[in-house]
Amino acid sequence: MTPIEKRFGMRVREIRHLEQISQEELAFRCNLSKNYVSDVERGTRNISLKVIEKFAKGLNVSLSELFRF
Repeated sequence: MTPIEKRFGMRVREIRHLEQISQEELAFRCNLSKNYVSDVERGTRNISLKVIEKFAKGLNVSLSELFRF
């Protein structure tokens, strides 16, 4: 089974591509660095609930939508 970090990152990337925004734009919306967003999308970060909430707001989706793998 794929680790949760990897699945979450793939989901963030999928939604970001659907919204047609760059990692840089998402980073700006979430008040995070582009490198941090990249790490999350690759599944190399174990992020906090606060950061998950930032991603939901930055992508204009519900928290539950981020976990629809």
